[in-house]
Amino acid sequence: MAEGRLTHIDAAGRASMVDVTAKPDTERVAVAAGEVHMRRETLRRIREGALTKGDVLATARIAGIMAAKRTHELIPLCHPLPITKVAVDFRFHEDVGKIEIQALVKTRAPTGVEMEALTAVTVAALTIYDMAKAVEKEMTIDNVRLIYKAGGKSGTFVREDGAKIFVGPPE
Repeated sequence: MAEGRLTHIDAAGRASMVDVTAKPDTERVAVAAGEVHMRRETLRRIREGALTKGDVLATARIAGIMAAKRTHELIPLCHPLPITKVAVDFRFHEDVGKIEIQALVKTRAPTGVEMEALTAVTVAALTIYDMAKAVEKEMTIDNVRLIYKAGGKSGTFVREDGAKIFVGPPE
């Protein structure tokens, strides 16, 4: 790829799926993070399992895992990948009324899993919102970002904002 060239645009300027046929399968991992901000009372109710829709975090975890596996159906130019691991986890920040979400995705494939990790975080956040919106509609979803990736030609990326990985070791 020429430096600075968008890989999903062909020579005529049209959207195009990248051809990864000649690329070797390598182990790849990505970790993404995001946040759901809410009132402290809403956070307390989620933590205590006191919402009528049920276990918010268990549902959000499953939703994130399912979303990672279906990313290629949601993002038009993503390749379907043989995902070998998806983990979604949560941290509570009672002092500011925030749930931090992280998703780790692994594969052995010719292309990376950054989009899968970002999709998992986003859908987990949307699920938290959906399950808690009856008690608070002013929640916000913020700061969805890639914090780590390894594997492939571009090597390792570690976000420099001090984000700590808690979803599991990137190995």
